[in-house]
Amino acid sequence: MKKYFRFEELNTNYRTEFIAGLTTFLAMAYILFVNPSTLSLESVEVLPDGVTRMDKGAVFTATAIAAAVGTLFMGVIARYPIGLAPGMGLNAFFAYTVVLGYQIPWETALAGVLASGVIFIFLTLSGLREKIINAIPANLKLAVGAGIGLFIAFIGFQNAGIIVGDPDTLLALGNLTSPTVLLSIFGLIISVILLTLNIKGGIFYGMIATSIVGILVGLIAAPTGINDVVGSVPSVAPTFGQAFLHFGDIFTIEMLVVILTFLFVDFFDTAGTLVAVATQAGLMKDNKLPRAGKALLADSSATVVGATLGTSTTTSFVESTAGVGAGGRSGFTSVVTAGFFLLALFFSPLLSVVTAEVTAPALIIVGVLMASSLKDIEWDKFEIAVPAFFTIIIMPLAYSIATGIAVGFIFYPITMVIKKRAKEIHPIMYGLFVIFILYFVFLA
Repeated sequence: MKKYFRFEELNTNYRTEFIAGLTTFLAMAYILFVNPSTLSLESVEVLPDGVTRMDKGAVFTATAIAAAVGTLFMGVIARYPIGLAPGMGLNAFFAYTVVLGYQIPWETALAGVLASGVIFIFLTLSGLREKIINAIPANLKLAVGAGIGLFIAFIGFQNAGIIVGDPDTLLALGNLTSPTVLLSIFGLIISVILLTLNIKGGIFYGMIATSIVGILVGLIAAPTGINDVVGSVPSVAPTFGQAFLHFGDIFTIEMLVVILTFLFVDFFDTAGTLVAVATQAGLMKDNKLPRAGKALLADSSATVVGATLGTSTTTSFVESTAGVGAGGRSGFTSVVTAGFFLLALFFSPLLSVVTAEVTAPALIIVGVLMASSLKDIEWDKFEIAVPAFFTIIIMPLAYSIATGIAVGFIFYPITMVIKKRAKEIHPIMYGLFVIFILYFVFLA
């Protein structure tokens, strides 16, 4: 095993890899509670007619298994110290835009995730990956990441009750004296302090601290016994296989845009994470990523597994840098992380303790981290600034990641052509320009 994972070459050992794997898991563990809360639309008290909730327990199980399988694939096949799990941003898009906004059944949305995963596998095996990556301008990739960050943070502020609806100004500051709002604010402050101190797994620890305080002050029901902490694995039956049963419902223009959004965000989020983690670990060779195809295959396969089980797109987590920072260098780090995700399956009763007020700070912090890409956009070039800004600002304002991408991708060819930079536009971007115009025509 040491030889397979190249311990000697990478100057590592079992102890270091185990600690790194545990560190990565702790940095990612918040997704086990945030994802079920998000996909079940827990923070939305009254759903529109025809919209149903996903089973929270089933999503928890699907999340843990998808993370374990994807991370194991990444460790054994690609041999990278990278953890995978249902991605933040894409789960919000799935729940709040597709299911709540478009009122597309969650079963059909899962079929869209499955389709995006299959397409991703095809693109990886065919070698078309590089062409598509090169077709999308770097500035728009950065804008999409930042926009999703703002959208996630916005949802977090809403779930916390810090930002509420207002009939006169659309939005307003919530009641900051409300006990539940104060609990979320406490969680946000604790999380900020932990991450400022560079404590690995700060988001997860922040959630634990918030839950404990919530129990102490009576806002959250306290576990009364071991059965409220450790229990049997929730059945995945309510969501398992629904993606296949509803695959025939995805052949509409609206679902085409949804699938393209799933694919686009996962595609570039994965590529960016792989490069970031590999660079930090010193695994890049001549500015190229060894075994990139295997890593992307692991990622796309995990999405297919996750969609089959009943969760949104599974992707590589940038939190994996926490494990690399703890010394992780080989795929054995991922094997350890995968093992902890499987172990976590038996702690589903804790879902009742991790309420929307507890997960809200995690959403806001993730939003902060994703917004860091703003600094790399070429704001001094107006033809770039306009589509980038529209991409970013429309996502939270329209409550839709897809709409933000569509608006930005429509304006990009317009400003570039007017600036006489048409030769720099890839033909694929013109194709997306037409698709997204049809998207708005369809919505109208």
